[in-house]
Amino acid sequence: MSVTPSVVLHDVTFAWPDGQTPIAHVSGAFGRGRTGLVGLNGVGKSTLLRLIAGELAPSSGRITTTGSVVRLKQRLAADPSLTLAELLGVHDTVAAIRAVESGRTEPELFDRIGTDWDIEERSLAALASAGLEVASLDRTVGTLSGGEAMLAAVVGVTLRRPDVALLDEPTNDLDADARERLSDVVRSWRGALVVVSHDIALLELMDDTAELRAGSLAVYGGSFSAYRAQVDGEQQAAERMLRAAEKTLAVEKRQRIEAEERIAHSERKGRKDAVNRRFVKAAINDRRNSAEKAQGAKRGMLDDKVASAREAVADAESRIRDDDRIVIDLPDPGVPAGRRIARLVGGDGREFVLQGPERVALTGPNGVGKTTLLRQLVPNADPGLTDGRAHAEAFVDHVGMLTQRLDALDDEASVLTNIERAAPGTPTAELRNQLARLLLRGAMVGRTVGSLSGGERFRAALAQLLLATPPAQLLLLDEPTNNLDLPSIDQLVDALGAYRGALIVVSHDRAFLDRLGLTAELRLDRGGVLTEAR
Repeated sequence: MSVTPSVVLHDVTFAWPDGQTPIAHVSGAFGRGRTGLVGLNGVGKSTLLRLIAGELAPSSGRITTTGSVVRLKQRLAADPSLTLAELLGVHDTVAAIRAVESGRTEPELFDRIGTDWDIEERSLAALASAGLEVASLDRTVGTLSGGEAMLAAVVGVTLRRPDVALLDEPTNDLDADARERLSDVVRSWRGALVVVSHDIALLELMDDTAELRAGSLAVYGGSFSAYRAQVDGEQQAAERMLRAAEKTLAVEKRQRIEAEERIAHSERKGRKDAVNRRFVKAAINDRRNSAEKAQGAKRGMLDDKVASAREAVADAESRIRDDDRIVIDLPDPGVPAGRRIARLVGGDGREFVLQGPERVALTGPNGVGKTTLLRQLVPNADPGLTDGRAHAEAFVDHVGMLTQRLDALDDEASVLTNIERAAPGTPTAELRNQLARLLLRGAMVGRTVGSLSGGERFRAALAQLLLATPPAQLLLLDEPTNNLDLPSIDQLVDALGAYRGALIVVSHDRAFLDRLGLTAELRLDRGGVLTEAR
């Protein structure tokens, strides 16, 4: 880790009002370079970033930071009415400049502007250099794709030049070109940078890798691959230690049994001598007392050895990682092979028909309308803005969509309430059991959706989709791997492999798509041209 820390955590604990404690007695430090922060979904990574940014206060302990801190939120585009100026974090300065230009002369306006009289021009230029050509900072986030909004937000962080920047899943929704531009930004970053991500390519650019696990923070020198190699080495050593400890325990147990047999034999011999009166009574008593003391001492020594061996096994087991994984059981909607499911038509009139339980990837650059095309397949849904160059229609009634922004959930309602609304008539006990398989357990199902982490929110949205009645005949997934840890992505791939309905997936995650056993890949280009990728 970089020698001089930019963020230091001193025995930090944070508990939510419901008593859940994602951060417990965490101490550690982030260096002045680039640090990737990894950990399983729900472990508290986003919460830790919010604590460092000062948006949440620790329940106990303290956090010290060097200089200014800016956090890029994971769900930054949740409000479509947000302007680009607000997303970039320059709204107040731009508003002050416009007020002065209109004739106002209050001193606080000039204080707010400082030396940033060219902030609007610099902002537009920075957006253009990132591949976003916009005419005005008044443009709203709702007119941008998810990837465009994320890239604009990253640009906003660079414009503010913080001493410490915190990025929460910055590659979510980014296409290949945008990811490369983000990588360029990260490579040239000046100042401390902490990045929460499941994107391995981005994590490979880090100087250090920090892991938040079971409430504790461990920092490893090097990129993700170096961290992974060290953890794998530690796990291999722990497994060897466990095998050795189990072998020692087995030996100690066997020796304890053998010793007990020898003691029992000695006791039987002593009783036989007494019956046969081979020794005088006083001598017999002396021998009995001496033997009992020796046998008691030996039993105690052997019991201690067995207990020590058990402790060694328990210690070795505690070093073995046995993380909970999502267990998803997708329903069988009974889609026959010959049934027409959906039709997608490109701007040039070329038509693609989805028939039976086919699985199709829909790819293309940010902003070309992939999400809009998906929404057209959902009955009675508003697809949003469309220029009509490409369109789609579904021929089945039961269509389920997992949206890119996971906005089908009611943030103010509990997880359980959201799922009950999607599955009316299903017993609460059964829903709780199904939610537990998605790692939404205990008190968590009673928490409001708005208080969940990105990964927890994804699981709640997935449960809402999968547990709905009746089950979806056509499943639409819009960037489903956003906010998922790597083990959860593995489980999602396994589940989708068993799904027998029709599937259309929008994703920029090539590694994920390559594992789905796709029937076809359709690419939507600028201008609405839809072609089949080879």
